[in-house]
Amino acid sequence: MSGRETIALPDLDNLTPEQQKIADAVAAGPRGVVRGPVRAWLHSPELADIAQRLGEFLRWRTVIGQRIAELVILTTARHYSCHYIWFNHLPMALKAGLDPQIAEAIKNRNAPDFAREEEAVAYRFAREALAGERVSDATLKKAKALFSERGVVEMGALIAHYHSGAIVLSLADIDLPDGTKTCLP
Repeated sequence: MSGRETIALPDLDNLTPEQQKIADAVAAGPRGVVRGPVRAWLHSPELADIAQRLGEFLRWRTVIGQRIAELVILTTARHYSCHYIWFNHLPMALKAGLDPQIAEAIKNRNAPDFAREEEAVAYRFAREALAGERVSDATLKKAKALFSERGVVEMGALIAHYHSGAIVLSLADIDLPDGTKTCLP
């Protein structure tokens, strides 16, 4: 325990019938396991159901593609210093083809050197959205040209979804899957 006030994670061996239904659906889906923000969201079974289905769509069926989606997720995770999301998504980002040097730059809060325009635009879009202001007209214009209006909407929803995950994870004292607590400087 970290010594700070947190919420308890639901005991997966002692769920209510509503929680169990959602946990079973999550475990049977692409995630294959109930952990991270989904586990915390189980305090509200209806929220957990909706959030996990949204997350599945945004991770695996968005029109922006896996590499761009994972870049946006890593950018969001680093913005909030969310160790759990970073830990889980770094391997997926690299598997999807993100250059390890880009991930390392984001991890260390340095400006990445992008070889691909779509990565540079997606990163800039995420950073501007996370800064709490509007995405600039220039960035939005480039993002629409590269990803379509649908892609831009899905990228915004992806940022919002992982923002929500980062917040709920900050409320719980949760270990990373390897048993540690941190992976970001």
